[in-house]
Amino acid sequence: MHCPFCTHEDTRVIDSRVSDDGATIRRRRECPQCGERFNTFETAEIKLPAVVKTDDRREAFDEHKLRTSFYRALQKRPVASDRVDVAVRAVIDDLRRSGEREVPSLRVGELVMRELKKLDQVAYVRFASVYRSFEDVQAFREEIERLERDLPVIEGLQLPLLAEAVAARKRKS
Repeated sequence: MHCPFCTHEDTRVIDSRVSDDGATIRRRRECPQCGERFNTFETAEIKLPAVVKTDDRREAFDEHKLRTSFYRALQKRPVASDRVDVAVRAVIDDLRRSGEREVPSLRVGELVMRELKKLDQVAYVRFASVYRSFEDVQAFREEIERLERDLPVIEGLQLPLLAEAVAARKRKS
């Protein structure tokens, strides 16, 4: 690596440390020519597929936008940020493993819904209502009933979505 101070062609590493939970290597370097020291950071560059929007525009995948959509759906919900990090990483890993150069935004939305369903049922319905453009209360009710059928409420972790579901469970007991 060239020295940023005197542009000498070589520098030596005097210390290396892992940072950012193992995602980055910080290297302390010194120039043998001018004696100046500086830091460099090494990260893996991983190419994610471009996202094809519904209007056929293409844009680079943006992890920040993905994370923001999770936090928006989970606003004021009791979900720890480390669980959100795991969900975001799962979506990114699925996209990376797909091997595709481009993915439709609808596919990204489905992956987000899959992860939100695991995290919080209310957040899932919030996201689905925008993502699927629910037109009326009936569409909400159908999605909630589908969610209740597919994923039973785990006692103590999530609250039932419909009062009728609570009453039905009490009658079964």
